Amino acid sequence: MAGKYTPLENYLLALPKNKREVTLSFEQIEGILKFKLPASAYEDERWWRREKEGNHVHLRAWIHAGWKVETVEVDKKLARLVRV
Repeated sequence: MAGKYTPLENYLLALPKNKREVTLSFEQIEGILKFKLPASAYEDERWWRREKEGNHVHLRAWIHAGWKVETVEVDKKLARLVRV
């Protein structure tokens, strides 16, 4: 069953295998997802880094695609992801 963050997972899966990192603005991520990120994503970088257990469906999207969030700049609204 596809989840609401599946479009982001698919986007990351479709990136060329030689691409080791990608920086996306929150706006770009929202464009991929077709919905606005929650306020907590804009306010606290911990939203991007929570443990994979629990109900953190957003985090599972990039983990399942083989990526992790390396850095988040909440003030600049940027997230840098790297392949794991």
